[in-house]
Amino acid sequence: MFRLVTLNLNGIRSAANRGFLQWADQVGADCMGVQEVRAQADDVSGKFEHVAGMNGHYQFAQKKGYSGVGLFTRKAPSEVCIGFGSKEFDAEGRYVEARYDTAKRKFSVISCYFPSGSSGEERQAAKYRFLARIYPHLVKLKSEREFVLVGDINIAHQEIDLKNWRSNQKNSGFLPEERAWLTKLLDKAGLVDVFRTLNHKPEQYTWWSQRGQARAKNVGWRLDYHLATPGIAAKAKREQIVLDPRFSDHAPLVIDYDFKL
Repeated sequence: MFRLVTLNLNGIRSAANRGFLQWADQVGADCMGVQEVRAQADDVSGKFEHVAGMNGHYQFAQKKGYSGVGLFTRKAPSEVCIGFGSKEFDAEGRYVEARYDTAKRKFSVISCYFPSGSSGEERQAAKYRFLARIYPHLVKLKSEREFVLVGDINIAHQEIDLKNWRSNQKNSGFLPEERAWLTKLLDKAGLVDVFRTLNHKPEQYTWWSQRGQARAKNVGWRLDYHLATPGIAAKAKREQIVLDPRFSDHAPLVIDYDFKL
């Protein structure tokens, strides 16, 4: 069994202070993708180079205290790709890919952090640029290898994926253009929203606003995904959104796949 975890940490140092490292020791992940580490190489050195017996691979943002992604791997990859070839977004620290290639199979795990557009029009425009840039990259990757992309993609796909969908139709994260992009990725490009193949229930959320007791009332959004090529997605067996302990405004999403690296 291959256990794969994704989690937006909302700051790796802050999450560590709230028990992230102890939880990671217990969850038994084979790989863990983390997003929004909000750290630099000096902050990670000696503290977060290894988590729960896994080696860390990072892409840091040039801007301090901003973005950044990590991928912790128990088995050493055959190759690690930092960034996906976009000057603009590689500078923001949004993509790490671990490759496990053998004579029989090419397989990747990717930790990716999609931009948020909630701060205004400028960042929403950047989000659309990111979507336009990452789409052909993923299509090309799918033609070459199996993969699972895990991460905070900052899009709730369907009405079932957020509590207050009616009042959020003009808000970033649930805009028609964003949802259409994700539909195209799933229906045309052929990737699979793995969680939804296993769990069709409503009120399954991974992020909650820190205002108005949103988490206590479960007024949330499903923003964190496993997006996989069909062959890997078909091996998914169990999913869990880990609601406690809480060390971020996001919850970890854990999925077990019936294969070994």
